[in-house]
Amino acid sequence: MPSTLNAVAVFCGSRFGKSPLYKQAAQNVGHTLAQAGIRLVYGGGAHGLMGVVADATLSAGGAVTGVIPDFLESREKMHEGVAELIVTDSMHTRKQIMFSRADAFWILPGGFGTFDEMMEILTWKQLGRHSKPIILINVEKWADTLLAALDAAVEQGFAASTARAMIECVPDVETALAHSQSAEKTDRVAVEQL
Repeated sequence: MPSTLNAVAVFCGSRFGKSPLYKQAAQNVGHTLAQAGIRLVYGGGAHGLMGVVADATLSAGGAVTGVIPDFLESREKMHEGVAELIVTDSMHTRKQIMFSRADAFWILPGGFGTFDEMMEILTWKQLGRHSKPIILINVEKWADTLLAALDAAVEQGFAASTARAMIECVPDVETALAHSQSAEKTDRVAVEQL
């Protein structure tokens, strides 16, 4: 059964972060997606890890869709090398377009915006709005405290363990790709059996 994993939305920082391994992981994501023939869907910026992922995808011959709100044009600088750049009127529209264009979601190191995107897509999955894979790539254990907060919500009775299981944590990009492809096939089979 051929995979229909055609596009992955990557949520990540508009800054580089302190560890050089974050940039290496972002480059690896771009190369991996391009080599697998999977389109990158991302936030449309040219700075930080967002720019690194886009540049790496493009340099490896991959396809990229950037989605950025118009008010971030000066703050994040739109990536001018992206062939498909969608400018939206709001953050909400940006996230909706990224959601509709992606078959899976990968989370790389980032700050509050990355957390927002991750939590919204996780909440949508919890509410049954989609069954797409959500995979957090825990480079250098950057997300350990974030994961601890999710676990605490379960322990304190604010979330179900089944909801917590809807986001998967992996150590590297290769595992993210393998798990996205296997999860995508599993989800498709389950839908086909309805």
